[in-house]
Amino acid sequence: MRVPRSGARPSRTTAAGVLLAALSLLFTLPSAAQAADRPERGEAHMGMGVVKHDGRSGAPGVSPLAEQTEGVDVSSHQGNVDWAGLWNSGVKWSYVKATEGTYYKNPYFAQQYNGSYNVGMIRGAYHFATPNTTSGAAQANYFVDNGGGWSRDGKTLPGVLDIEWNPYGDQCYGLSQSAMVNWIRDFTNTYKARTGRDAVIYTATSWWTSCTGNYAGFGATNPLWVARYAASVGELPAGWGFYTMWQYTSTGPIVGDHNRFNGAYDRLQALANG
Repeated sequence: MRVPRSGARPSRTTAAGVLLAALSLLFTLPSAAQAADRPERGEAHMGMGVVKHDGRSGAPGVSPLAEQTEGVDVSSHQGNVDWAGLWNSGVKWSYVKATEGTYYKNPYFAQQYNGSYNVGMIRGAYHFATPNTTSGAAQANYFVDNGGGWSRDGKTLPGVLDIEWNPYGDQCYGLSQSAMVNWIRDFTNTYKARTGRDAVIYTATSWWTSCTGNYAGFGATNPLWVARYAASVGELPAGWGFYTMWQYTSTGPIVGDHNRFNGAYDRLQALANG
């Protein structure tokens, strides 16, 4: 019997296999830069993908054509918020992240949600959607059960579905356009069944176009909160002839994310009252 010599070179077949395995890893594993760029689960927040995907091109001026009302959105990133400072600067409404997926609750929710209310703001809660983890119905129920409900007290805005780029992976969460539309419908239908209100949909036009095929079916029922960091709001997603809210910057005073409600304060009160 022939014994292989110590230190013999591997066959060409073996070498080719090793090379193919290495190339396979190269294409399937995320790069170190990609991995470092991804937040921990629960750290996602409204608008975190806007600059990366849509860029930033200036801030809007004051419109002489229509009165608008200033607002902010916050999450755990802001910690305990200076609500009195924001109120004194002219901010009249706020949205607070309550939940993400079915696995995360904002630990600062009470200070942020109650604090904004206590200084006089009209406030509401938002849910960061992760459509690849659980169903729309499951996430709507989790949201309502953990701060996302609604009451007709004149100070509570309807809940928001924050549906945008996936910070943890594939931007459309691995869903087809039709599957994404069905997921959103599952969430909004469940939210309305639980609260009696149509959820506000927060999104960016470019994401909506890519991930829903620019579906137009929610415009007749769900108010639109559009993200665009520019001098004008630009093109809106299909189905909406106007926006209800506009997130126009992530670098505003005190908390970063600032928004405009498309109307005077009494119209904001009307939205709160249903």
